[in-house]
Amino acid sequence: RALAYLDRVMRSDHVITAMAGDQLVGLAGFKTPSGAFASGNWRDMRMIYGRMGALWRLALLGALQSEVDNDRFLIDGICVGRAHRGQGIGRALIEALCDEAARRGYPAIRLEVIDTNVRARSLYEQVGFRTIKHDELGLLRHAFGFSSAATMVRDIASARTIAGP
Repeated sequence: RALAYLDRVMRSDHVITAMAGDQLVGLAGFKTPSGAFASGNWRDMRMIYGRMGALWRLALLGALQSEVDNDRFLIDGICVGRAHRGQGIGRALIEALCDEAARRGYPAIRLEVIDTNVRARSLYEQVGFRTIKHDELGLLRHAFGFSSAATMVRDIASARTIAGP
């Protein structure tokens, strides 16, 4: 059902994809004032999960939702297929996000990374992100399977220095 929901709410104008031939190997979604990569609403959620399923899912998602950041380009999520990790795809997606942010006139990009995703956090630090905030989930950690999330930012100018010309 989660895949059906994502299929219903994904916006192709708010995602960058990495392909190997005709196979999707990674993607990076972003959020702007005009929408987000996965921008569903009550009706979308209810259509897939029913009234009760939608209620508790929306409540949990509401606890995690980040506001649109008008000062920084907001990364909504980055993922790379297991078989393709460690091949530079995540780094390439970050560089493409920096290019998109620069094209849209943003001076910096922002993302959140959960405490259990050590590999991703290491990559973000390697390419110039710095932590500006750390949020604990408290009791919600039992529902989500992680305890905290770090908000990280990177200036677009420093991104170009790290990535090269």
